[in-house]
Amino acid sequence: MAITTIKAPMLAKMFLAGAKNLEAQKEWINELNVFPVPDGDTGTNMTMTIMAAAAEVQNLGGSLDMEALAKAISSGSLRGARGNSGVILSQLFRGFTKGISKHQELDAVILSDALQKAVETAYKAVMKPKEGTILTVAKAGADKALELIGETDDLEHFLGEVIGECEYVLSQTPEMLPVLKQAGVVDSGGQGLVEVLKGAYNALIGKETDYVIEGAKAGGGVVKISQQAEQEITFGYCTEFIIVQNRPMDEKTEVDFKAYLESIGDSLVVVSDDEITKVHVHTDDPGLAIQRALTYGSLSRIKIDNMREEHQEKLIKDAQKAAEQQKLADEKKRSEKAALEEAQMEEKKEMGFISVSIGEGINEIFKGLGVDYIISGGQTMNPSTEDMLNAVEEVNAENIFILPNNKNIILAANQAASLMEEKNIFVIPTKTVPQGITALINFMPDSSPEENAARMTEELTSVKTGQVTYAVRDTLIDDKSIKQGDFMGMGDSSILSVGKDMEQVTKDLTAQLVDEDASIISIYYGEEIEEATARQLGADIQTQYPDCEIEVHYGGQPIYYYLISVE
Repeated sequence: MAITTIKAPMLAKMFLAGAKNLEAQKEWINELNVFPVPDGDTGTNMTMTIMAAAAEVQNLGGSLDMEALAKAISSGSLRGARGNSGVILSQLFRGFTKGISKHQELDAVILSDALQKAVETAYKAVMKPKEGTILTVAKAGADKALELIGETDDLEHFLGEVIGECEYVLSQTPEMLPVLKQAGVVDSGGQGLVEVLKGAYNALIGKETDYVIEGAKAGGGVVKISQQAEQEITFGYCTEFIIVQNRPMDEKTEVDFKAYLESIGDSLVVVSDDEITKVHVHTDDPGLAIQRALTYGSLSRIKIDNMREEHQEKLIKDAQKAAEQQKLADEKKRSEKAALEEAQMEEKKEMGFISVSIGEGINEIFKGLGVDYIISGGQTMNPSTEDMLNAVEEVNAENIFILPNNKNIILAANQAASLMEEKNIFVIPTKTVPQGITALINFMPDSSPEENAARMTEELTSVKTGQVTYAVRDTLIDDKSIKQGDFMGMGDSSILSVGKDMEQVTKDLTAQLVDEDASIISIYYGEEIEEATARQLGADIQTQYPDCEIEVHYGGQPIYYYLISVE
């Protein structure tokens, strides 16, 4: 029977199955990042964004209506958004939920309209949309949905075609962005979106059966994405084994084998090549599965688990863990409330500052420049919109400047500003720590917030930034052949130097940042660099550029051995 409508309970199941599928693929998606730096985070950011929404959906319980579900998805993803990819994903959800919230059943026409709204909302959220990204993949799906209106009302076929179009356009993203083609990858954000859609589709057609998402939390509890935890498990034994085939399985043999396994269980996965077949099935009689498998060859790596026993043990552990987490959360909340009340007793300032920072030394520098609240994060862990909003609540000022200090955090900061109504928020689009420092130095207490925001933003162009890290994989980018383990010197928009010697790479990077107008070179050394080593590097650079003032500071940042700024 064709599926022609989707109600709220099914949509919730689809959404959460999509979240799980994305979570399962996040490390692979991280590896698709173009730059071979050790902080590829698209998969992580998208996963943490959708998991924040998953927690909100899980908290709705069993009685679902479309409006409440839409609100949970939109609010949870908006506040939990991390990184550019996470913010764009949250905007897609925001637009989509606007299109469905007033309907109790979704058909092809409503879904098509919602997909159009999703794309429109996401494109508006990005100042300079770039084709060949997640936006392009989303637009392709929405356009295909519109094309299918009137051709079919079967949602299995409808959504299958939409996802197929998304996958095709995703495969074409290297032709749209030369940097993707040079690196030999598709767009990581687009791949993440496709994984969400594929997981949702599998739930719609009944393929998704394992509905536990590990690690997504709300209110201190462990989040699961269906009511399976409260229901009787249909088949009690998770059975896995490998068949070493007597002869290669032909298509008919494999189909017959799968049909037999389906007759005695569910959650079936059978993967074959010319020599072996890997089998996963949930059944009440593992012996039957094993006996049939033996007719095709010998067996190895047999594993049988009693899921009912494991399930009960997990429920007990989850309850204990939830109680412990809730206790810690309550204690933290009381502590934060006391700190907030104490802060509120202080005189309210006209202007305050929030800065994202990445190391102990950098933290101290920002505090010394007057920053009221430090958000720990940066390249290795992008703070969420929720983190920004919490920081705003902590700063007792009417006008607050946020310094993201990372190009992948600016969208989340802007999103926080759009959600905050009680205070005036100014996001200074700092893409690096040195830019954040420059912005603060150019703050004038006697000027208005608007004048300061304009001046601080304008002065960002006066500083050039370099970062030294290492490559996590072989690649070809910016016309440079890079091998895993090489040191890389990255400028504001490209990789400027590559080599086996960190000191030489840093000097080559600096040479490409310095021009005839340069007067100050600042070196911030990371947690893995000895002070003496950094001081010697500074002395060498001073010898090379005697007319420049050289400053060496402890940054303590992870991943990046040196941050270099030239003004």
